[in-house]
Amino acid sequence: MHSGIYYPPGSLKARVCAQGARELAQYCEERQLPLHRPGKLLVPVRAQDASQLGLLESRAAAHGIAVQRIDRDTLGRMEPDVRSATGEALLVPNTAVVSPSAVLDAVSRECQDASVDIRCGGRLERVEPTCQRLTWAGVGLSYGHAINCAGAHADTVAHHFGAGRRYTLLPFRGAYWRLDPHSGIRLRHLIYPVPDLRVPFLGVHTTTSVTGDVYLGPTATPAFGRENYRGLQGITLTEAGRIAALLASQLIVGRDGFRRLAWQESARISKRGFGVAARALLPGLRIEHLLATDKVGIRAQLLDRTTGRLVMDFLVERGHSATHVLNAISPAFTSAFALARHLIDGYIEQRSLNEMVELER
Repeated sequence: MHSGIYYPPGSLKARVCAQGARELAQYCEERQLPLHRPGKLLVPVRAQDASQLGLLESRAAAHGIAVQRIDRDTLGRMEPDVRSATGEALLVPNTAVVSPSAVLDAVSRECQDASVDIRCGGRLERVEPTCQRLTWAGVGLSYGHAINCAGAHADTVAHHFGAGRRYTLLPFRGAYWRLDPHSGIRLRHLIYPVPDLRVPFLGVHTTTSVTGDVYLGPTATPAFGRENYRGLQGITLTEAGRIAALLASQLIVGRDGFRRLAWQESARISKRGFGVAARALLPGLRIEHLLATDKVGIRAQLLDRTTGRLVMDFLVERGHSATHVLNAISPAFTSAFALARHLIDGYIEQRSLNEMVELER
């Protein structure tokens, strides 16, 4: 669960992340779900990153997030296997780790206990916004207010409703390696590099799961399909062509540090190249310490076709009797409870709450 320290004041991410983290931790505690509180250390991997520590401290203060500046000696005692280019680090003690599957299982059970009908595996086929009807998996539905939280498909769902036309998805795939438990490297905290806040990726970092496994990653390579988790899985010629054209355009224009990102991530595709990036944090890491894992994710990154810029903040757009969550990228899971309340209070009229989607009789 992210702390909310990265996000600029006034952004929607800043407004809901820290509160969402508190609520999600409380949810896990009340239901005795797995919850681990190792805290997070942010370390500069380059000397020129030192100034970012001060910026992150100021953002933490603005968002009410506890942080502590750590000197070289303290860092050496806390994490002897971690390298800082300046010797300093920033400790975010409240950063925690949960089990997403356990959280989703609990939420799902509670929804079903409240008579919510959950259906999976279908496809939105048609929408008639003026008469508030849609067809999903061959079934006709009427709705009072539709809420689109379709993740990697949110833009296409919004387009069915006639909303979000200026936005399209530019997906990225994040792959991980698992740290060999016999490597001799012992970590007590999550270890992150001080990020380049000009791009929407946090760089290669460590994550310790609730089971104690340590993962390093993620990469941020283009995915050529919305479900392109591995190899050619989830790729169609039409979608791959669309994404390739967008990538070429971004490389030509070079906004949002895209060329720099492409250069650094291309070097991390190979195991050896990834190891070089990981050793900036863990100098004792050897290539044989990286074990293959099936841990991978798709970042549903939105692109504004009008400006040609990557959308950095959460993005919500109101339509006719509908609300579209178009850019629910990280830290959306952390922010989920607070973000949901923001949507209800700020976008969905009270009368609509009694008119949620119901199966046509």
